[in-house]
This record gives sequence, C-alpha cells and structure tokens, in this order.
Amino acid sequence: MSEMELKEVKYEDYWELRKLFSLRYAQTCENIITNSYIWKDYYQARYITDGNGLFWIYKLQGEYFTGSPICRDEELENYFYQAQEYFHKELGQKLVMYLADEKMVEQLQLPEDKYTVEEDRRYFDYVYDAEALRKLSGKKYHKKKNHVNAFYKEYDGRYECRIMTEKDAPIIHEYLDRWHSMRNIEDEYRRDDYELRGIKELVSHSDNMNLDMLGVFIDGKLEAFTLGTYLKREETAYIHVEKANPDIRGLYPFVNQQFLVKCFPTAKYVNREDDMGMEGLRKAKLSYHPVYMAKKYNIYEK
Repeated sequence: MSEMELKEVKYEDYWELRKLFSLRYAQTCENIITNSYIWKDYYQARYITDGNGLFWIYKLQGEYFTGSPICRDEELENYFYQAQEYFHKELGQKLVMYLADEKMVEQLQLPEDKYTVEEDRRYFDYVYDAEALRKLSGKKYHKKKNHVNAFYKEYDGRYECRIMTEKDAPIIHEYLDRWHSMRNIEDEYRRDDYELRGIKELVSHSDNMNLDMLGVFIDGKLEAFTLGTYLKREETAYIHVEKANPDIRGLYPFVNQQFLVKCFPTAKYVNREDDMGMEGLRKAKLSYHPVYMAKKYNIYEK
C-alpha cells in the first residue's frame, strides 16, 4: 500500500467495511463485522486499507498485535506480509497475530523456522446445530427442555418475546446497566466495561446495520436481551450478545431458543463465540453440545 494511513472503526464507514468483510468467510466471530464494532475501543482498533482488503493494528496494555486480514482468500498472503512489513518499519517489532482462523493458517503454510503457530483453546468458537437448539429434543437436551418448561409454567401469561429495534435503545441501555450491576463481574482487564459500551453503541446504530435483536419482557420489564447476525452464505447465525436475569429459572435457555425460532428460522448452524478461557462459561457452552469448534491460532514471528 502506498499510504499506510491508520483508520478508526467508525459507524459512518460501516457499509464500506461490510463489503470487505463479505469477501471471505472463515467461520469465526472475528471475521464478522459486528464483532469488530463491539470491541473496537477495548483493542484500540485501527486498520489500513487500499479499498480491496485491510489489515488490523490493535493495541492492548501497551502491546501491538494484528488479526486475520479482511480480504479475498487469494489475497491473504499479500495482506499478511503487508502487516508484517508495517510491524517492522512503523512499530519496530516482529509480527504478532492473535486469533488467526484455521483456514488461513492452512492456506499460508508459514515456515516453522520463521514463525511459531499455536492453538489457543480459550478462543475457539462453539458451533451448534441450529435445529437442535430450536427444538431442544432428545436425551442430551433433556435438562435444557426442563428448564424452558419450568419457565413457561412459572411465567405463563406474564412474558412477552419482542423483536427490538434501534428505537428501543433507551430500554436496552437501562437493562444492560442493570444486568451489569447484577452480575458484579470482577475482571482485571475491564473487558466487561468495554463490552457494555460497545453493545450500547451497536444497539444505537442497529437499524442501519440490519442486526437482529430480541428481548424477553416479564410483567412488562425487560429481563433478557440478545443480539445477532445472520450470514446467508454460511447459513450461520452468530450470537454476539446474550444477557438474561440469572435469578429467573430457564430464562437463558428460553431466550437462546426463542431467538433462533423467531429471528433465524432457516439457519443451519449457530456460532455462539468463545469462552475466553472462563471455566463457568466453558461449562455452559459445552452443555449445548457443539457440533464442532472453530479453531484459532496465535502466530509469532521468530
């Protein structure tokens, strides 16, 4: 690229960026544009583009790194080495790439004497059979079905599932603040604070971004909220946000199921993203029986 201009991830550039994101499908949440908007502030995300593709420059706790380039498959090598050149010339350091998708790693076939390539289990995406999660039938979903049935029994006539839009932003923002205080999450990296801010911004621009959002109201009060994206080419629904009152039995599996039924009835797969290495989250995601894990890798230039 003749001009190495670092650009911020802005909402006014959404449709321009979306065109680039549609050039390649890698079955991981990092390759979905919605994810980039949620986490742009946390990772101080910047990108360099020539209009045909882009590579990332992230910074976290003083460390610079990049991610999988956004481009056509046949251009991966080109943008990978452009990113490496930027690290050498502009940052004065060797390339560090986090959460590269398996498809890209296999395609690049990086020489072992020059790069270390490591799996990172903490960030493998959980991918499920969508129809199985819509129906929750069979022995392995027996507990989930019981929880959902308990919810129906307890809140019959008191709940409402509602498709939500940008005009509902004030209600959703208030709910997110309430959920956050209820959970009282302790995270030294403050990921939850940045995630909350990112989700709020996303909700406020959701109409333009064609996002799907569903809320569950109980006695007129929002008690669960979820947000996702559908990629027709992959036949996959990506669930970026799912928050529910943990004190209401069955609410989490209920909103999980209803979001797929009402917003993604034709999806073949569901990507529910990673567990970030958190044991409780891992246990919860495994309990839905993924059909496969979308592997990710860290790449270090030697």
